[in-house]
Amino acid sequence: MRELDEAPHEDPRHAYEKALTSDDAGAARALMERLLAEGADPVAILTDIVAASQREVGARWQRGEWTVAEEHAATAIAVAATKAVTRHVRRTTPTRGRVLVACAEREWHALPAMIIDCALSAAGWDSILLGAATSPVRLNQYLHDHGPEAVAVSCSVLGSLPATRRFIEASTAVGVPIVVGGPALGYDDIRAKALGATAWAADAHGAVRAISSLPAVVAPAPPLPAAAAVEQADLEHDHRNIVTALRASWSLTSGRFGADSSALGDDVLNQLLHAASAALLTGDSRPVPETAAWIADLMSTRGIDVAVVRELHARAVEALSDYPLARDIVDTHFPGGL
Repeated sequence: MRELDEAPHEDPRHAYEKALTSDDAGAARALMERLLAEGADPVAILTDIVAASQREVGARWQRGEWTVAEEHAATAIAVAATKAVTRHVRRTTPTRGRVLVACAEREWHALPAMIIDCALSAAGWDSILLGAATSPVRLNQYLHDHGPEAVAVSCSVLGSLPATRRFIEASTAVGVPIVVGGPALGYDDIRAKALGATAWAADAHGAVRAISSLPAVVAPAPPLPAAAAVEQADLEHDHRNIVTALRASWSLTSGRFGADSSALGDDVLNQLLHAASAALLTGDSRPVPETAAWIADLMSTRGIDVAVVRELHARAVEALSDYPLARDIVDTHFPGGL
């Protein structure tokens, strides 16, 4: 098949990014159709063009170059492009078993799961995409109704890791192996293993390889460490109250920096608490310094002094006084990201 960079036209990645910049869904869809007609690998189209460009879209928002509205418009084009490639792939009859592909509850970033679904279909699997923010109840129903060979779960945001754990419990309880991946799972299999997943995948290609090598039946996922699991559940239950307390005490969200900064700060507070929750759930402290680094970079691109981030560290330690494990994780590891 023709490689993407051999097409006798404008570089496909550049052409796709031009379509994003000009909000031209028709041009993006036409590009997908042309590349497929020329014999380009469908999975390479999605990973090397659509997904790669979408990461740049996120970076542009992070740098303050794009608005949220522009980011959402680009995502809509990416979704439409992925659907076009998937329709092409699904013209071929599946030759392998059934796989359920889902996003964890609270996970509204459906694009990664859509790409995995397409990659599995291209590899011959009978893939069923459950979509964004799948509830554990819906997953359970599909497990019983369809009897899949495997489940694949995409998790982009740390706040969805508790639901990912519930998916792992539901899937392995009936003996079905489960592969997890996405930015919230990190860049290795440590968090996936801690949550009890059968395997971890770094990307769509990795998901195809992982699904192909899974055991036929697995044992139920072992219980999580009791003390950390209890505190994580308490932290999740009290999340809104803690955010409210932090919002009132942190200078960025208390009104001193203006409405725009306050709204940005609300997102930061949620992400920090999700990072602490993720560390409790997985025993991996890296989400906390990674989130601290993200916050510091976000403040820098908005022209806000890093002292505000150091202040957040102190405020968060105070707000987590009733959650000693989470408090110690934040106190110890947050500064590592600054």
